[in-house]
Amino acid sequence: MRVVWFLVMAVCASAASVPRTLRVDLYHAGTASAEDFALDEVLIEGPWPGRLDRTVDDTNLGSYRFEVREAKDHHLLYSRGYSSIFAEWQTTDEAKQTRRTYSESVRFPEPDTAVLLTIQKRNAQNRFVDLWSTAVDPKTANRSAGSKQYRVWPVIHHGAPPDKVDLLLLGDGYSRLEMAKWHRDAARFAAMLFTQSPFKERRASFNVWAIDTPAEESGVSIPSDGIWRRSPLRTSYDAFGIERYALAFDNKRLRDIAAAAPYEFIEIIMNSRKYGGGGIFNLFATVAADNEQSGYIFVHEFGHHFAGLADEYYTSDVAYGKTAEHPEPWEPNATVDPHAAKWSDLITPGTPLPTPWPKAEYEAAEKKIQERRRAIRGAHADEAEMDALFAEEARTVLPLLDEGPYGHVAGAFEGADYYGSGYYRPEENCIMFTRAVKRGFCAVCRRGIARVIDLYAR
Repeated sequence: MRVVWFLVMAVCASAASVPRTLRVDLYHAGTASAEDFALDEVLIEGPWPGRLDRTVDDTNLGSYRFEVREAKDHHLLYSRGYSSIFAEWQTTDEAKQTRRTYSESVRFPEPDTAVLLTIQKRNAQNRFVDLWSTAVDPKTANRSAGSKQYRVWPVIHHGAPPDKVDLLLLGDGYSRLEMAKWHRDAARFAAMLFTQSPFKERRASFNVWAIDTPAEESGVSIPSDGIWRRSPLRTSYDAFGIERYALAFDNKRLRDIAAAAPYEFIEIIMNSRKYGGGGIFNLFATVAADNEQSGYIFVHEFGHHFAGLADEYYTSDVAYGKTAEHPEPWEPNATVDPHAAKWSDLITPGTPLPTPWPKAEYEAAEKKIQERRRAIRGAHADEAEMDALFAEEARTVLPLLDEGPYGHVAGAFEGADYYGSGYYRPEENCIMFTRAVKRGFCAVCRRGIARVIDLYAR
């Protein structure tokens, strides 16, 4: 497998038209009402894994966007939308009282000369505006990223990285004695992704890579359960005080490890049984390997990371503070428009807008489920109790969402993006709304995913 990896990299490196990857590490600091950036360092990674004919991002996704322009004439060379841990933290109550700094990275093809890197953020009208800029000279790159101590291997290989979407799987909390389990888990999750449309139909557009990162001890940190681990990627549950939310906060460590492989997207598989995961657009996604709901968590969170899909649920506890304002979401599968102009072409003529659904019955059932869920977590009960609760929820809620004349059509169903009113989702049910793995992504989400695939794969 190591031979295949070096062969692919050699093909990339031997092509005169393929530049190296330039990585710029930044500090992103601020509070709930203010933010700024500072340059950390400029690094050189391996051959650029992406398309050189789709360097400008036209998807209009992300809460931020970065642009790379020639320093002399400001010609646009590269752009990508993204979201960040800072942006999520900024909506928490802590951000109203505390200033924090997070590490972030942007990556783009190494330019021939000095460039201007600009970070943009959406304004109140949802348009990107310049937030911060700095000059970047590739000649100042002060070290080469990508450790040679880790083994890279292909899980699924369909072609040269520039022609494919390159997904990198990273295992966290797998000891040296658990490397065989890690390999099985990596293969299992890769196969799982391609059971879902439109990934299933576009399987040949993907490469899936993996890196072996043996841990000193098994598992990852779960602070609310008194479990602490110095796992290779430092992934931890309890992000922003939400027990199920798992993130890797050491960006530089993550990026240095990932640099050993070609990648555009990262999935961190945690060697854990506890329900949990997370996903941030164009940053990474996480999933617990051994939970009964791992299939749902993986696909749902990857939807966030890969295509910028919004959470459509609104009854679960979240870390984000709610506001009186109802701006139009940039995510493709949520809107404040009760007529859903955003996906009107997918709505069958005659479908009422907003679209009726058994909202009151759903909310009554979910209120009881969420109360019991909080009690289980508060008692630090065995994970089997949470598994049983989710199974009961599926028996109660999923049939309810399939009933009626609009259970399988596109419309404007009130309740989305953590709000029970004022926001609308495209279909009554979707894997971004419930743990409906068999239901999968709705038509709007599938279209959003396909658009991102086209941005990266020929």
